Amino acid sequence: MVVKIQQLARWKQAQRPIAVLTAWDVISAHIADQAGADLILVGDSLAMVTLGYETTLPLTLEEVLHHARAVRRGVTDALLVVDLPFMSYQVDRADALRAAGRVIKETGAQAVKVEGGYGAMAETIEALVQVGIPVMGHVGLTPQSVNTMGGFRQQGKSPEAADRILQEAIAIDQAGAFAIVLEHIPPGLAKTITEKLTIPTIGIGAGPDCDGQVLVTADVLGLSVWQPPFAKQYTNLREQGIVAAQQFCDAVRSRQFP
Repeated sequence: MVVKIQQLARWKQAQRPIAVLTAWDVISAHIADQAGADLILVGDSLAMVTLGYETTLPLTLEEVLHHARAVRRGVTDALLVVDLPFMSYQVDRADALRAAGRVIKETGAQAVKVEGGYGAMAETIEALVQVGIPVMGHVGLTPQSVNTMGGFRQQGKSPEAADRILQEAIAIDQAGAFAIVLEHIPPGLAKTITEKLTIPTIGIGAGPDCDGQVLVTADVLGLSVWQPPFAKQYTNLREQGIVAAQQFCDAVRSRQFP
């Protein structure tokens, strides 16, 4: 079944959980799509998972476009959403429109994702939606603000911080986003946001009460060198791959291959 944006809202109403995975090339896209993911995200996490950066901040728009085009070739059924990288949309609305427009035109993705929702960012989301670019929001731990947050720490623990995140989420909903990621916030706060919003919430480290869940595919497959405490590893392809590659090297050196 080919997933359309409108189905996500219907799934929220029907309380049918939404499964989301990330992808960064055609192989990871094939895996996520054929596994039945409803939505595939070309997340800026590819900066760390694929390109070896320490944070998502160095990732460029050109790098995102390159990887998103590869992912598009591997996706048949899932809804494809692409992260806008740091400083491609925050400076002014014109930058955001240009960056998001390039993503939609050059990759074939159906939507973009941006972080934050206060003030100007909510207005940017509204501007993107008005020209026909669907937007997914993102609040809580927003990796593009890692320096301001002092690291990859849980957000929304104090009443004041929780209320700020709630108000951001409401602003994103009102601006016309079709869904929102809630990252690394207390489960109670995620539950409150999910109940208040009209759009689906996709949790990552935000407890069981969101409308859907997302994990980085490299974490799911056990390919990551490091993964956050809220991720779950379902297999260990990194270890299995090293063993297989060692067997090949040994076979070559002992002249057992070919």
